[in-house]
Amino acid sequence: MEKVNQTFFLSHGSPTLSIDDSLEARQFFKSWTNKVLPQKPKSILVISAHWDTKVPTVNTVLRNSTIHDFYGFPDPMYKLKYEAPGAIELGKRVKELLMGEGGMKRVDEDKNRGLDHGAWIPLMLMYPEADIPVCQLSVQSSQSGTYHYNMGKALAPLKDEGVLIIGSGSATHNLRKLDSNITNGSAVPWALAFDHWLRDSLLQGRYGDVNEWEEKAPNAKMAHPWPEHFYPLHVAMGAAGGDAKAEQIHTSWQLGTLSYSSYSFTSSL
Repeated sequence: MEKVNQTFFLSHGSPTLSIDDSLEARQFFKSWTNKVLPQKPKSILVISAHWDTKVPTVNTVLRNSTIHDFYGFPDPMYKLKYEAPGAIELGKRVKELLMGEGGMKRVDEDKNRGLDHGAWIPLMLMYPEADIPVCQLSVQSSQSGTYHYNMGKALAPLKDEGVLIIGSGSATHNLRKLDSNITNGSAVPWALAFDHWLRDSLLQGRYGDVNEWEEKAPNAKMAHPWPEHFYPLHVAMGAAGGDAKAEQIHTSWQLGTLSYSSYSFTSSL
């Protein structure tokens, strides 16, 4: 079995990513197997911002249903389906690692839940055949960046087992500040400052600062009034390891404040 030597944090932006060909990020996701990761993983673990629970929870289903967890969007988006096989064994392995190495007292299994849009929209563009088994793991927005980093550390052995670990969230996420007047792909200063701080911190390997982003980052509360879209990054970062090398694999903007900045973390062998 081929190891997967990288983990990823993907900014999934707006649900319109599923249909809007004018978005640069859509082209990035569609070029995934050509330009980013030609290797086909055995299975995929997605930590999505759109599944937020009190205790870590994995979905263990035979086949993933498609959850349309967004409101007021064009009708065609509600007809889209991404019914990838479930990854029950992977879910149980995640539970085992989190309760062993990770020291978690409790990890739940959800035997009904499919994939939310933080998982299926990027995957639909990246792996349109929907033939790779997918398991989701929830975030705990009541916890910290360090908690999620440690969760990632516990999951690191999965890479040797051929599992692609993806954190799906958003580099910036303040939906109240979206500006429909900004249509040219530019960004407002406060959002750009946070995005650049994140890029520089990651590329310089300052993962400790990113764990303590609320104190260290400029405009932290403006960029993330709630942390659930940022925590998938910490899991991907932790799973790659402290000496992993980060690379920005995409950046673009929508509506002035929504960053699509995405990163790979390559583990040292």
